[in-house]
Amino acid sequence: MRAGLLPVSLISAATLAHEVLLMRLFSILQWHDFSYMIISIALLGFGASGTFLAFARRPLVERYPAAFAASAALFGITAVATFAGAERLPFNALEIVWNPGQLGWLAASYALLILPFFFGATCIGLAFSRHSRQIGRVYAFDLVGAGSGALGTVGLLFLVFPSAALRFVAALGFAAAALAATGMARHRWLSAGGLGITAAVIAVWLPPYWTAPGPHMSQYKGLRMALEVPNARVVEERSSPLGLLTVVESPTVPFRYVPGLSLANTQEPPAQLAVFNDGDSITALTAYGGDPATIAYLDRTTAALPYRILERPRVLILGAGGSEQVLLALRAGADTVDAVEVNPQMIDLARNRFADFVGDIFSRPNVHLHLAEARAYAATTGERYDLIQIPLLDSFSAAAAGVQSMHENYTYTVEALGDYLAVLRPAGVIAITRWLRVPPRDILKLFATAIAALEADGIAEPGRHLALIRSWNTSTLLVAKSPFTDGDVAAIRGFAAGNFFDISWAQGISASAVNNYNQLDQEYLYEGALALLGPERANFIERYKFDIAPATDNRPYFFDFFRWRALPELLTLRTQGGAAMLDWGYLILVMTLVQAAILSAVLILLPLRLRRRTLGGAVHRLRFGLYFLALGLAFLFIEIAFIQRFVLFLGHPLYAVAVVLAGFLAFAGLGSAGAARWMAGVGRGSAVRAIAVAVVVIAFLAATYLLALPFIFERLLALADTAKIAIALFLIAPLAVFMGMPFPLGLVHVGARSEAFIAWAWGINGCASVLSAILAALLAMQVGFTGVVTIACILYLIAPAFLAGSDRYDQQASDGFVPDLNATTDE
Repeated sequence: MRAGLLPVSLISAATLAHEVLLMRLFSILQWHDFSYMIISIALLGFGASGTFLAFARRPLVERYPAAFAASAALFGITAVATFAGAERLPFNALEIVWNPGQLGWLAASYALLILPFFFGATCIGLAFSRHSRQIGRVYAFDLVGAGSGALGTVGLLFLVFPSAALRFVAALGFAAAALAATGMARHRWLSAGGLGITAAVIAVWLPPYWTAPGPHMSQYKGLRMALEVPNARVVEERSSPLGLLTVVESPTVPFRYVPGLSLANTQEPPAQLAVFNDGDSITALTAYGGDPATIAYLDRTTAALPYRILERPRVLILGAGGSEQVLLALRAGADTVDAVEVNPQMIDLARNRFADFVGDIFSRPNVHLHLAEARAYAATTGERYDLIQIPLLDSFSAAAAGVQSMHENYTYTVEALGDYLAVLRPAGVIAITRWLRVPPRDILKLFATAIAALEADGIAEPGRHLALIRSWNTSTLLVAKSPFTDGDVAAIRGFAAGNFFDISWAQGISASAVNNYNQLDQEYLYEGALALLGPERANFIERYKFDIAPATDNRPYFFDFFRWRALPELLTLRTQGGAAMLDWGYLILVMTLVQAAILSAVLILLPLRLRRRTLGGAVHRLRFGLYFLALGLAFLFIEIAFIQRFVLFLGHPLYAVAVVLAGFLAFAGLGSAGAARWMAGVGRGSAVRAIAVAVVVIAFLAATYLLALPFIFERLLALADTAKIAIALFLIAPLAVFMGMPFPLGLVHVGARSEAFIAWAWGINGCASVLSAILAALLAMQVGFTGVVTIACILYLIAPAFLAGSDRYDQQASDGFVPDLNATTDE
C-alpha cells in the first residue's frame, strides 16, 4: 500500500512546488500581490478536478495506473507550457484601471494556469477513489508530499533560477507518472522507463526558455525602463527566494539615483550601478574612491536632516540596500555604522563582487554589515543608538501605482516603532524617508503611526517629539526619544532653508513658515499634522479620503490606503490623472475574487448541479455542501492568516508561504492518517462526534495562538532562520494535526451514503477554498488577522451541525416520518 501511494506524494510535492514557484515568478513578472491569485488558481484547478471526477470516476478508476500516469505526465507538460503561454499574454495589471479589456486577459491567465493544478489534483482524486477504504492514509501521503514540495522549493530557489526550478517541478511530475506506470497490466516497464527518461531529460537537458529580465516583465517596472536606455546592460544577476537582484550599468546615460536631492545641489553625483529587486525597488551602488568631498551632494538630501542635530552618532541603518546611506553616515562623521540587510546576495554584491567599486566601505572597522531582518534585529539587539535610519528602498512607480497595498509590511507598524524607540539612547532619533504623494497618504499614515507609538511609550505630547520636512519628491520624518529642543528646531529650520526644503511640522512652526519652496496648492502635510495631533484626530482619520489609520502588527498593511467610498470619485477622475490615486493591488484582488467566483461556479458547481440525480436527495446535498463549504473557508482562513502572521517571524513573504503551507499540509496529513483512530477512540465510532470534538480543539488552539504568538515572536526573533523554521513548524503542528481530521472524517460520513457524494464534497470544498484564499486576504485588511481567525473558528464550530442534521434526517426517514428523497429529480 505504501509503495502504491508514493506517486501520490510525488505529484502532491510537484503541485505545491509549482504553486510556490508561480508566486516567485509572478513577483518578478508582475508584483507580490499576485501570490493570492496563484493560491486561488491552484484551488480552482483542484475543485474543477473534483467535478471532472464526478463524471468520469468509474472508467478512470478501472484503469487507475494508466489514468494516474497520464494525468501526472500531463501535469509535467502543462507546468512548463502554461506558464510559457501565460507570460506571453498581453496582460498588464496596472492597465485594468483604465482598460477593462485586461479583465479578459486576466481570465485567460486563469484558464491557462489552472491546467497543471487540474491534472495534479486529478491524480489525487483518483487515488481517493481507488483507495476509498483508506482515505486517511491517502490524505496523509497527499498532504505530507505537498508540504515537502512547498518547503523544498525554497531550498531549490537558493540553488537555481526560478525558470530552471520550473524544469525540476515538471520532471517530478513525470517521475510520479513513471512510478504509477509500474502498476499497469501491459507494457508497464516500457511505459515506466520512457516516462523516467523523460523526467531525467527535462531536469538535466532541457534549456530554460526564460530568464529574467525577459521581454514579458511588466513594462511599468523600473528594470524594463532602465534597459530601454541605449547601451544599458546587465552586469550581474543573482537569484534566491528573497528576490532576483539585477545589477545594471548605463554608460551612455549614467544613473543618478539620489531620492530627495535638493534643487540647490550643484555637485554631480559619481558613477552608479543600479540594483533592481524583482525588476523594481531600485537601490544604487555608488562609486567611491575615499574622498568625502566627492559625496558632498548627499548632505543635500532630506535623509541628511538628523545629522544636523546629532554629533558623531552611533547609527543603525535598517535596510542597507547598496551603499548610499552608509556613505551618508560616514560623510556626516558617524562614530559607528551598523547596516542591516535581509538578502545575503545583496550583502555579497556590496561586500565582495563590487567592493572595489564602492570603495570597500563595508570592510572599514567602524562599519558592520549584519545579515538579518530589520525588525528582528532592532527588537533583539543589545546595542543602543543615536540614530536609526530607515531609508527609501521601494521605487516611486511601485508606490504611485499602489502595487504594495496587499504587501504585509512590519517595518512601519506601531509595534515596530516601539521597538525602535526602545533601542534609542535618551537623545536618539528615528529618521524615516518616504516618497511624497499628493494628496498625501504615506506620510500622514506614518505620522499617525508615530503618534500612536509615542503615546504607547507613555509620551503625553507627541508633537514635541516629531519633525517633518519635504522636498519636491520625498519627505523625511524624525521621531525623537526626547522632546526636540529649541536648538534642534533652529537647526532643522536652517537645514530646510539652506536646501529649499519645506518644513511640514516642527514644534512651534506656524502656517506662514510652511509651503515656501516646493509649493502645493495647499499645505496638506502641515494641516494633516495639526489635525492628527489635535483632539479631533479620530474624526479626521475617519473623514479623510484615504485610509491613514495607524498600521499595527494585527493589520500590517501600511500601504493600504483604499476606501470604498472614494472609489466613484476616483473612477470619475481616472482619465484626468486620478488612476494614480487608485490602489491597484486592492482592486486587482477584488476583481480576482469576482472572476474566481464565476469560474468556480462554472467549472465546479454547475456541472455538479447538472448531475444532481446521481448525487442523492436535496437535503443531503445541501447539508453536505454546507459542511464542506464551511471547512474549505475555515481551513484556508486560518492558513492564510498564519502565512501573513508568520511573515514577521520568518522575515520574508515567500518563507512564510513555503513554511506555513508545508507545516499545515504535512501535519494535517498526519492528522488525516490518524483520523480513523481518533474516531474510534474519541468518537466511539461516530464520524460526526469525532468531528465535533476535533473542531473544539481547533478553536481552542487557534484562540490560544492569537494571544501567544506575538509574545513568542518577540522573544525568538533573534534566532537563526533554520531555528525559526523549526519553531514555526513546531507551533503549527498541533493545530494542523486536528485541522487535518474534519475533511477525511466528513468524506467517510458522506461516502457511507453514496460514493458519488465524495466527488460532490471534493468539488464544494475546492470551490470554497478558491474563494477563501482571496477572501482571507481582503478580510485581514479590514478586520485584521484576529478577526479572520475568529471567523474561521466560528465556521469550524458550526460545521458539525450540518452533518448531525443529516443524521437526524436519515433517522426520521428510516422511521417513516419523511419520504425518501434519494430518487427525487427536482429540488
